[in-house]
Amino acid sequence: MSEAGQQVAVITGGSQGIGAGLVAAYRGQGWSVVATARHMRPAGDPGVLTIEGDIADPATAGRIVSETLGRFGRIDTLINNAGVFMAKPFTDYTAGDYATMVGVNLGGFFWLTQRAIAEMLKQRRGHVVNVSATVAEYADSGEPSALTALTKGGLAAVTRSLAVEYASRGIRVNAVSPGIIQTPMHPAESYEGLGDRLPPVGHVGQVGDVVGGILFLEASPFVTGEVLHIDGGQAAGH
Repeated sequence: MSEAGQQVAVITGGSQGIGAGLVAAYRGQGWSVVATARHMRPAGDPGVLTIEGDIADPATAGRIVSETLGRFGRIDTLINNAGVFMAKPFTDYTAGDYATMVGVNLGGFFWLTQRAIAEMLKQRRGHVVNVSATVAEYADSGEPSALTALTKGGLAAVTRSLAVEYASRGIRVNAVSPGIIQTPMHPAESYEGLGDRLPPVGHVGQVGDVVGGILFLEASPFVTGEVLHIDGGQAAGH
């Protein structure tokens, strides 16, 4: 069980990139953390529970919630960070691409958030943060990604819907909408040569920029239903 008064965050896609940054940041603020991904190494920290599983499988959501409650006794914040980005011409997407994108980006969100909110209702407080993407609102003809927009746009829409549905019961629901973020999964040189695809600030974002935005939402109890753009002005430029 978590120590008295200690809050618990569940972070999907917690093995690398933004997810790993969030795990470290929430631990740094004294939270207990549950980090999930398809492949996770044990944390070696009693304050971090790691759970392996395919987030697209509804059974994984049930296991995450039950193991979280068994270890820490509560869920205060859920961050739906796990996601798949796939840029292709629309007519090139396959049935497999569709199943993967919908299964992770929408199914993973749905099954886990439904179970997490059911627990948050019991304590009459909680916070859900969804990770959308700027491409869901502002298309880029240089990198067509309609299936990403379809699924990530769904997250932005449901964020507003759930925020209104649960505001009176102490549960906040927000989202962040990152632009081009440099992550360890891609070599730094792969972000060179973006030319006019760079945001107005003239450079790509860092993992810490997204983490900072989510921590801002965490610390803002009067903010709900917000989709926070973390994109160096990309959305403002459209």
